[in-house]
Amino acid sequence: MAQFTTLTARAVALPVNDVDTDQIIPARFLKATDKDGMGAHLFADWRYNTDGSPRPDFVLNTPEAQGAQILMAGDNFGCGSSREHAPWALIGFGFRAVISTSFADIFRNNSLKNGLLPIIVDQDTYAELMDWVEEAPRAELTVDLASQTVTLPGGRTVSFPMDGFSKACLLKGTDELGYLLSFEDQIAAHEAGLG
Repeated sequence: MAQFTTLTARAVALPVNDVDTDQIIPARFLKATDKDGMGAHLFADWRYNTDGSPRPDFVLNTPEAQGAQILMAGDNFGCGSSREHAPWALIGFGFRAVISTSFADIFRNNSLKNGLLPIIVDQDTYAELMDWVEEAPRAELTVDLASQTVTLPGGRTVSFPMDGFSKACLLKGTDELGYLLSFEDQIAAHEAGLG
């Protein structure tokens, strides 16, 4: 898992509420057990015409979206089924963080386990961020996980909640198993003392 410390990047807005995981990554792409190539299928039914050509009016197909690493999503993002492929597809496209007013719990947990940072902000902050993205699509936001803050282009800093364990794993770039394995020497010493 990629380490997450500080990210300064552009954001792209997809202000649609209740986007479920089947919209993020349609079920026909779930046969893959490998993360490689998942980004090509992100929002496939929204991004592409039936002949496979890109829809020029879809936000991720616009020039402003290219290289953006922060997705401004609508409320209740990632609802629906528990597919881990959803954060895989977002990361595969290049996103490192998603900002919303709320996330479905399973999606949020799957994101954290795969290195995608789900950031929850209040409605007023969300509206301000959406205004920034609309007015200055090339402006950058800075996400600092250690301080749990997002710095807006105007310089205002807002805080976001994050549980300590997920934060520690993201800062170290490790998943739950990797975290446990980091205590291998202490575990071995403890087991040796029990013998």
